Amino acid sequence: MAGLTGKGSFGQRRTVAARAKGGLLVLGTFVVLLFVIELFNMVMLRSLNATFGLRPRSADGLLDIFTFPLLHANLNHLLSNSLPLIIFGFLVFLSGVRVFLTALAFSWLGSGLTVWLIGDGGVTVGASGLVFGLFSFLLVRGFLNRSWRQILLAVVLFMGYGSILLGVLPIGAGYISWQAHLGGAAGGVVAAMLLRHRPVTGPALRVPGA
Repeated sequence: MAGLTGKGSFGQRRTVAARAKGGLLVLGTFVVLLFVIELFNMVMLRSLNATFGLRPRSADGLLDIFTFPLLHANLNHLLSNSLPLIIFGFLVFLSGVRVFLTALAFSWLGSGLTVWLIGDGGVTVGASGLVFGLFSFLLVRGFLNRSWRQILLAVVLFMGYGSILLGVLPIGAGYISWQAHLGGAAGGVVAAMLLRHRPVTGPALRVPGA
């Protein structure tokens, strides 16, 4: 008698469906929160940016690492980040809550710390560091996991969004924080390395009846 049945396949599909619903709920809620903050920031005449935006190499700026991705320069800035944030975040969430939270946390901290350390000055706001972190995570994890399915997804994403990687270079407009992009991307790569599948050691696992 085989040790694996159709019930296992059905359970796996149900798990993926549950993750998909959870991912849409979490990412949708997060983006709605960003829009609520943006509207409030508009009413406050952008005063939140001056208070909670990230200021490089200042003691108070270390706390701003936890708030600056929640703020944006204007509505267009938020709109440009929203769709890729939902897409990349959703695709990462399909691998599980732990994977999503790890990738998000490293992208967030990597982006913030890089701006704090080597930022050009002024105040940095925006979730683009998270976008770059989640994107880089999706690009490299398949090669680390040796998963052809994840590699294929990475190729498709690179064909569609690969040009944004130019944003990690200091060649854009002066108001664009390449440091946030670079740090977020580095954080995503570190998360992928920490979460890579490790080979199982010990006696081989045998399935009864196989």
